[in-house]
Amino acid sequence: MAKLLYRLGYWSAKNRLKVLIGSLMLVVAAAIVALSMGIHFGEETRIPGLASQKTLEVMNKEFPNPQGNLGTTQLVLKAPDNETLSSEASKELIAGKLKEAAADPEVASVVSPYDNHSLNAEGTIGYATITYNVPGDDVTEESKDSVLEIADSLRDTGWHAELIGDGYVKMATSSPAEGLGVLLALVILAVALGSILTGVLPVLTAGLGLGFGIMLIIIGTSILDIPSFALSLAGMLGLAVGIDYALFIIARYRQQLAEGYERREAIAIANGTAGSAVVFAGVTVIIALLGFSFVGVPFLTAMGAAGALCVLTAILTSIFVVPAVLDLLGGRIKAPAKRSRNRGSKQKNAGSGNLWGRFVTGQPLIAVVAGVALLATIALPFFHMETGLGNDGQKSPDTTERRAYDLLSDTYGAGYHGPLVILAETDGGEEAAANLNKVMEEVKTYPNVVAVNPAVTGPSGKVSLITVMPATGPNDSETIDLVHLIRDKAPAIEQQDHVKIGVTGSTAVNIDITQKLNQALPKFCLIIVGLAFVLLMLVFRSILVPVKAVLGFILSLGATLGFVTFVVQDGYFQKLFGFYAEAPVFNFLPIIVVGVLFGLAMDYEVFLVSRMREAFKKSGDAKQSVLAGIHHSGGVVTAAGLIMVAVFTGFILAEEPMVKVMGLALAFGVLFDAFIVRMLIVPGVMTLLGKSAWYFPKWLDRLLPNLDVEGEEVMKEVELKHSQKVSRSA
Repeated sequence: MAKLLYRLGYWSAKNRLKVLIGSLMLVVAAAIVALSMGIHFGEETRIPGLASQKTLEVMNKEFPNPQGNLGTTQLVLKAPDNETLSSEASKELIAGKLKEAAADPEVASVVSPYDNHSLNAEGTIGYATITYNVPGDDVTEESKDSVLEIADSLRDTGWHAELIGDGYVKMATSSPAEGLGVLLALVILAVALGSILTGVLPVLTAGLGLGFGIMLIIIGTSILDIPSFALSLAGMLGLAVGIDYALFIIARYRQQLAEGYERREAIAIANGTAGSAVVFAGVTVIIALLGFSFVGVPFLTAMGAAGALCVLTAILTSIFVVPAVLDLLGGRIKAPAKRSRNRGSKQKNAGSGNLWGRFVTGQPLIAVVAGVALLATIALPFFHMETGLGNDGQKSPDTTERRAYDLLSDTYGAGYHGPLVILAETDGGEEAAANLNKVMEEVKTYPNVVAVNPAVTGPSGKVSLITVMPATGPNDSETIDLVHLIRDKAPAIEQQDHVKIGVTGSTAVNIDITQKLNQALPKFCLIIVGLAFVLLMLVFRSILVPVKAVLGFILSLGATLGFVTFVVQDGYFQKLFGFYAEAPVFNFLPIIVVGVLFGLAMDYEVFLVSRMREAFKKSGDAKQSVLAGIHHSGGVVTAAGLIMVAVFTGFILAEEPMVKVMGLALAFGVLFDAFIVRMLIVPGVMTLLGKSAWYFPKWLDRLLPNLDVEGEEVMKEVELKHSQKVSRSA
């Protein structure tokens, strides 16, 4: 592979204009196709086979909605002090405002607080329900602005008027604040590469690859069901790895220039060596993301595929476009100022190490113990982590949906946001109604039940819906226990009362999804850990290096999930990171963190340890090879880690809680892995292991293919070419 990438780098440099123009035309063509096909993101989060999902399918057959799931917005109203919604003046005011809402052509119906009987006992709070002709995701901004203007006009008269519901609230997949992360990454690149021009280059190439990947995802929405939040993961990951991969190649290019190689030769070597590591690391990330499909959750599979697509375009941009741009810029990208341009001094420079390298290799046991103890301590909250789905109660109090959520909770209880739907099936006989009543009376006696609404019987006369209002919210453990209790009681109810019951509704579905994801997490971790071991064994021809890498990944993963639990669930430092309420960790976050962090951890492992192996094969000195690895790749890995943290930090600044939590987890996951595991624990362990770190059975070495990630064959070919030139000139 290294030889192929070496030739590709030379070809791209030689045909720089063709490569650059062709790349731009490809992105433009993808954009034209994407815009012509339209954007069709879905929000489907169902998982086939769940108990609640099966019950929901039966319910939909008996109570079909020919128009599909229509969007709704609730206009939550609270009367001014010393007034009520029951007064004639209030009724006249509200009727006029709801008439304005009904005038919107997109609105199918409007139900007032008086018709839906939502007024509280004091008559001070109630809500109107606005139903649209289209699903919530398809409600236009004009319709949303129209109902917002109505709410604003009510506020001007002293009323509390807030909006909530899928017809108004839509998850924001991006925000301007995320651009701050890119700007910070640009500063880090400029410092790491020595100039603003060189620093801008990785951002531009990463942006090109990301743009192409995003266009392909948009095209895919017309073919596949891809959730909109998949774009956030794909965007943050594609941008971060795109910048990192370009940085690795550019840094190696500058090192080759410093060693006296001619420009195109240096580009080709960088593409053959660092480019090989980029391809391997990128493929590892792609495999990890595609591994989401093993979980058996369709929307996670779509998220993983979208992220993998953006990583793939980042790889292709790095190995095709970066060499072309490097050749185009020519002498404007210079070698590091303090590096010797004499190839003969290479070994001396590499072996001298740096201050950090001398510290870690001088006190390896202290470094390892300190790093492990720190990460283990941070990981402790992970052991009481709870997962669930987010809601509007986690948003900023400055948003109307959060204020509406709080008003509804205070008025009707937290369980208002998490009703359970019991589907009851009878034989339709004479005793069916009496049996159904017995079931309802029994459910009223269950713990945590506030109210049981009258049953609604379907056209067949055999299927009825019973809405149960719990006392607690949808993510509370008491609500989860109630769902399990009803299911546990179902066999006895069917036997005694001849009524078959099942629990469904959004709350039950979300509880089942959470349970499914939690059950899938250990299996997914085993797959990822096994994959890491095999891949690293292929790359490094070692047994102990993969073991060390896997254990390091487990440490950084535990610390990441522990820190997220500490902030999001336990409520510490929430103001610092812009969180507004204690809440369970998003149920699919652990699996996403495992897949993404594994890929990124392997990036740093490959770029750091491959240089150690390259030096060890030349010198046979284990300690000096660790110093050489830190000397050559430590600074690049540090810069790459800081860039990742900067990009992901930009997503912490987003308003959408789901995106914010994802940014927090990935930013600190990279921080722990790149700086504590890879730059502290890994060099310390490698020093303690000495030459035994590189032990590999000869029979296994012959059996497994050699991937040559370090580009050893390329360097042999280059040195041979160089010696032939010298002999001819002599």
